[in-house]
Amino acid sequence: MNCPDCGNERTRVIDTGTSADGTSVRRRRECQRCSFRFTTYERPEWESLQVKKRDGTIESFDRQKLRAGIERAVEKREVAETTVTALVDDIESELQGREARIVSSSLIGELVSENLRTLDKVAYIRFVSVYKAFSEPQEFLRELDAVLDAELDDFEASNSSL
Repeated sequence: MNCPDCGNERTRVIDTGTSADGTSVRRRRECQRCSFRFTTYERPEWESLQVKKRDGTIESFDRQKLRAGIERAVEKREVAETTVTALVDDIESELQGREARIVSSSLIGELVSENLRTLDKVAYIRFVSVYKAFSEPQEFLRELDAVLDAELDDFEASNSSL
């Protein structure tokens, strides 16, 4: 660790402790050349994203798993493979851009839902019926009604502006 004051490479740790929230290690250091004291923090960093599942287990983010779920939703729909790839890239970039290295599976599901809703309404309904684990036909109908109502609102808004 280089001294932030003089740039010397030789510093020594004079005190170590955990941060108040327990997620990092705080180290007090002193430069051996100029005696400048400063604090550093160590935080765990994973090479890839981790996903916290509904049951509490944590596993590595799997791009192929994300892609497979989206492909199932858009199956037999007129959605190009390049569009699916772009969607997977966008969602992965959104997750990578977050500060947290552990993301919930529900966050991933919400991101997929939002993107599919604008991309293809049928694919969206397919995805949310599995993602939200519809167990009753009424749940499916409520979601379908919400999509149709939003589409009707969009149609009426575009006609009123003419």
